[in-house]
Amino acid sequence: MPRPAALSPDASPEHTEAVDECCVPRTPGGYDEVFDARFARKLARRYERRGPTKPEQVVIDFASSLGLTGATVLEVGGGIGEIQLELLRRGAAHTTNLELSRQYEPEAARLARTAGRQASVTRLVGIDIAVDPASVAAADIVVLNRVVCCYPDYDRLLSASAALARRAVVFSHPPRTLLTRALGVLANAGMRLTRHTYRGFVHPPQAMVDVLARHGFAADYRRRAGLWAVVGAVRS
Repeated sequence: MPRPAALSPDASPEHTEAVDECCVPRTPGGYDEVFDARFARKLARRYERRGPTKPEQVVIDFASSLGLTGATVLEVGGGIGEIQLELLRRGAAHTTNLELSRQYEPEAARLARTAGRQASVTRLVGIDIAVDPASVAAADIVVLNRVVCCYPDYDRLLSASAALARRAVVFSHPPRTLLTRALGVLANAGMRLTRHTYRGFVHPPQAMVDVLARHGFAADYRRRAGLWAVVGAVRS
């Protein structure tokens, strides 16, 4: 899963209404065209110069609070893998990254090699766990940073993540405000004008938490991180 370039409003508190189904990417190519090699290089440069972003640091802090020694991590849409590298430095044993854009791979490989963590990282491209959760092994912690807003069906995505998490799920999302909804309208309009199939979404925050609760996770950790909100949920 990629990092979001756009956000979209929804029409009701129960459902996110952003675009028709025909406008949602059905293949990895729908993400490749937006989350491209240039975007990946920009993320890598920023990380190397300044370290984790605020939302990333909050995700890292939550995962670290659980105790990372020997833990396995599955990150859905981890991009260049910066969160994974930070968690490995803090004691995680192995990380697996899932991506629907293949454009991150060269930069991700370079960063892992520079950090000396190649053997501790597995990267898989083209696997959509919302469609096929059985294609990926379970992990102690599942991370979705700035990812749920890139996917039309938050229920299926978070349900699959919960099924694969032995201990915890942590995800970030844009708060549902007038500002984010207005920005979403503009950003998605820009995607249409440039003939991109990618769309972003502002899903109902409590509804997302309710999905995890339905699967036995208590979301007691909630923090704001800049323009993002981070939710950490532990299996109860």
